[in-house]
Amino acid sequence: MRWALIGASRIASGYVIDAIRTQDGAEVCSVLSSNAERGAAFAQENAIPESFTDLDAQLADDTVDAVYISTTNEKHHPQAMAAIAAGKHVLCEKPLAMTLEDAVEMVRAAREKGVVFATNHHLRNAGSHLAIRDLISSGRIGSVLSARVFHAVNLPEHLRGWRINDASAGGGVIPDIVVHDADTIRFHLSEDPVDVVAKAGTSGMGEGVEDSVMSVWSMPSGTMVQTHESFTHGFAGTGIEFHGTEGSIFARNVMTQQPVGEIRLVDAGGESDVPFETHNLYHRALSLFTDAVRVNGTPSADGVDGIKSLAVAHAVRLAAQSGKTERVDYGGF
Repeated sequence: MRWALIGASRIASGYVIDAIRTQDGAEVCSVLSSNAERGAAFAQENAIPESFTDLDAQLADDTVDAVYISTTNEKHHPQAMAAIAAGKHVLCEKPLAMTLEDAVEMVRAAREKGVVFATNHHLRNAGSHLAIRDLISSGRIGSVLSARVFHAVNLPEHLRGWRINDASAGGGVIPDIVVHDADTIRFHLSEDPVDVVAKAGTSGMGEGVEDSVMSVWSMPSGTMVQTHESFTHGFAGTGIEFHGTEGSIFARNVMTQQPVGEIRLVDAGGESDVPFETHNLYHRALSLFTDAVRVNGTPSADGVDGIKSLAVAHAVRLAAQSGKTERVDYGGF
């Protein structure tokens, strides 16, 4: 497979290029940047043959099979639609788009064109989260009564910029982190939140966008989910918990791009550590994407997963603004 990168991003250089190159026969052939100088430097630093500033010119390469989109959020929709029209398979960063309608259009266009469309939700590829999901699905903690996600971190200075000061580019902690937590909860519980209540605010970093939010989600099964996301918590650590009729799962420092953390299972028999695989999250994601392109399986997170995580994030933001319980609109999916 030959890949084109739409966006000269840190996540591309730090994670995805390597993951692409670990796939048999895969190569990165070009990168797009709005800044020609930056694009050329990125291409040279990452041994990529070509850099472009014009998307149509980049997509005109008939040898390109797939694109990875990691630009700012407001660009995802037009860039994905152009790539789909050009017959390219698409791996798109979260959130898929600024609006639910745009995300739905992207997914439906990919289906009509017959190309694979996936969302880069990395957490569901972690060995820790795969182990947690197995514990829940095998009934080790019985019926799940509640879940708690704590994903309040200190956003590194080099990642701030538009994330903390540009609502038009999709800034704010809700589109940046709540979408991850929505996807992770959906992955573990195999059900979609029905409605949410939330409060959001600024706690020292947001400049016109929220930098902290807490919310509670109701699930169809009756499970209640509590979440906390922030850009300003330097010492809180991250984690996820599930509490059931037969036991509880406590996972610490697992809401990360690295294969780290620890999981404890507590039940009537006592407390035990849960082992898990420590593979590279992005290697697994790109392997499953490649298999899907070769008509051998599905991506770890497809376009519908991207729509649904975005829908939950939109409901959280709306609830924070309205002060009311808001139902989650999944756009017909």
